[in-house]
Amino acid sequence: MNVKKHILPIIVIAQFFCTSLWFASNGVITDLVSAYQLDTSALGNLTATVKFGFIIGTLLFALFTITDRFSPSKVFFICALLGGTFNLGLIWEENNLNTLLIFRFLTGFFLAGIYPVGMKIATDYYEKGLGKSLSFLVGALVLGTALPHLLKATSTIFLWKSVLYTTSSLAFLGGFFSVFVNS
Repeated sequence: MNVKKHILPIIVIAQFFCTSLWFASNGVITDLVSAYQLDTSALGNLTATVKFGFIIGTLLFALFTITDRFSPSKVFFICALLGGTFNLGLIWEENNLNTLLIFRFLTGFFLAGIYPVGMKIATDYYEKGLGKSLSFLVGALVLGTALPHLLKATSTIFLWKSVLYTTSSLAFLGGFFSVFVNS
């Protein structure tokens, strides 16, 4: 298979942008606790819920062979848009712990169409050099999940809602990047 050199950088950037959704609520947890009068245990609940959503999403995507039945780049695109949208749900003024948990579950669910699907796209294109390609994708995941904390650390520029707007916007952009990968 003739490997197109632009595929890996696109997948890596798209995955970096999209996985910023993963710990978006963790990055702004003190603000969420204050804004919605949550108990301090909310961090554990929100973190566990996004992971549970990811596990359920990954299981269902595998059981229904989603990336074998549909274009992985289109699955990535749709999941990036939906994940970013549900991430923005954290800004809704009427939130309480239950609605926040639903939004985080759904964000995690659609992350299952981003991280594993990015890996699938890489395996479709990189038979040789697959280990190197997957290493770049894991690096993008690690950096992407840390990004909300970096944004919040620069709180003079990024207030808590700005962190959520930024991570969702990056997910939308990453989703659009995935369209340039024809798999």
